[in-house]
Amino acid sequence: MKKQGTVAMIAIAFIPMVMVLGNSMLVPVLPTMKTKLDLSQFQVSLIITVFSLAAGLIIPLVGYLSDRFGRKWIIVGSLVIYGIGGIVSGLSAWLMDNSYMMILLGRIIQGIGAAGTAPIAMALIGDLYSGAQESKALGIIESSNGVGKILSPIIGSAIALITWFAVFFTFPILCFATAIFIWFGVKEKKKEKGKALPEYLGALKQIFIDKGRWLIPAFFVGSVGLFILFGVLFYMSDILEQRFKIDGIIKGCILAIPLLGMVVTAYITGSKIKQNKPLIRKLMVIGLLILTGSMIVVSFFQQIYLLIGLLTLGSVGTGLLLPCLNTMITGAVEKAERGMITSLYGSVRFLGVAFGPPLFSWLMSISHKTVFLTMAGLSLVTLILAFILIRPEKSNGSETESKQQLGTLFKKREKVPTS
Repeated sequence: MKKQGTVAMIAIAFIPMVMVLGNSMLVPVLPTMKTKLDLSQFQVSLIITVFSLAAGLIIPLVGYLSDRFGRKWIIVGSLVIYGIGGIVSGLSAWLMDNSYMMILLGRIIQGIGAAGTAPIAMALIGDLYSGAQESKALGIIESSNGVGKILSPIIGSAIALITWFAVFFTFPILCFATAIFIWFGVKEKKKEKGKALPEYLGALKQIFIDKGRWLIPAFFVGSVGLFILFGVLFYMSDILEQRFKIDGIIKGCILAIPLLGMVVTAYITGSKIKQNKPLIRKLMVIGLLILTGSMIVVSFFQQIYLLIGLLTLGSVGTGLLLPCLNTMITGAVEKAERGMITSLYGSVRFLGVAFGPPLFSWLMSISHKTVFLTMAGLSLVTLILAFILIRPEKSNGSETESKQQLGTLFKKREKVPTS
């Protein structure tokens, strides 16, 4: 059973990694795409935006379907659609002269497929694990998301050495392989048929009546974290190539540095917080403080080493923030409505990613200082909202579980003979 659980966890961990490749792997290729297709900065940003916007709009529907009919079917089907979208964009770029609109169409298809990946994986984690195991598993998939972010700019830069559109053909290979792994590696618990839509929406409405005071701000905080992260990546990709003349795999490696800070922090945070809500809230506030401070300081510097270091520090703040939000939101509801809640959360996260590049593109046309002081102000507002409003109720169950675990530990120690 333990071995089977490990295989399932590895399979599920691939889902957010594949999902994040949809945007992060293209980031280092965007300046080349701009030149090859003769695009404006705004048109380039839409390559990221349409993917994330499509995913954000479709996710709530997919969440309901996963609650009604099961997670695995939805995840596997979504991965197949995701791969097909990559084929559409890749063939269009390869075979057509004016391929921009067809590339966008392929990206929209990819976004629809991405809607049924990581958000549903979070709900599946909640179905298969509980207590401290659930927190650790959520930390693992957030870290997997981060590993995908770290590897994707390097992989994207390497693949682009073949030709700039080759990256689109990587998606179907990864998506189809992951779909097969999920199908055979995850044994989903037998699921009772979910609620009909009117009953389901009524239960969802009650959740937001009871917990919306902190749940809605938590959604917003997660969205802002991803908005800043992807906006910063878009900004770095552009200035590394345009200002510092750094391209290729070296550029991909530099883009991966801030993401490495995030993924290491996210993994450690997810493995330590368990269901300790006071600790979760404290780490979330600290993460937002670090993010806000780094955005303020980086606005006054444009030297490459300081820029990378300060943006990495901001990513560490994001790494503290995201696993805490995942644990709070996933544990906020019963399993019957968990798919919809995690999907709504995934939706606003995708919308944050969608609006990051175009807004950063606009701010970049003004000045470096404008970009980061604006982000500092947004992060500060988010910090205040989090500090005042995100106060989820204490869970007696988790405290009881912790006491039972401590009692078991002390009993085991008493049985060990002293030398």
